[in-house]
Amino acid sequence: MTQPATRNDKQPSTDRLAASLFAEVLIADQLSRNLISKALPRGMQISHFSVLNLLAHVNEERTPAQLAQAFHVTRGAMTNTLSRLEWAGHIHIRPDWDDARRKFVSISRAGRAARDTAIAAFMPLIAEVVRDIGADRVRGALPVLRELRVRLEGEAD
Repeated sequence: MTQPATRNDKQPSTDRLAASLFAEVLIADQLSRNLISKALPRGMQISHFSVLNLLAHVNEERTPAQLAQAFHVTRGAMTNTLSRLEWAGHIHIRPDWDDARRKFVSISRAGRAARDTAIAAFMPLIAEVVRDIGADRVRGALPVLRELRVRLEGEAD
């Protein structure tokens, strides 16, 4: 007869804690996406806003590959998003004059305005959530959420 494997008594409670953490993160992600999606200007999706927000924040050109990597999506998915943003006039895509195979993406004035309109639409909603929870409690949660993101980014690589 074989002996049962020795288990760490802390493992089950750690597993339950991990499951609870990820359940809360996933549910909060879904609910926040719904909240923001409803507030975005007509025709704008979260993926569009996210690209515009990054380009506005860094205020310099990025290649489609760099954008795909930043958002942890395939180049094909990013190409689709960029095509829609270009069609809407929210971004400029230009060739790399040194390497014709590459392109550079920058935000247009219309894209910056669309991003600012989107922020103005949903910021009051998320600011209210933070006020209701309490700024100090949210500030205390941020280091844990950042560490979680950093660890998951490391796993994705």
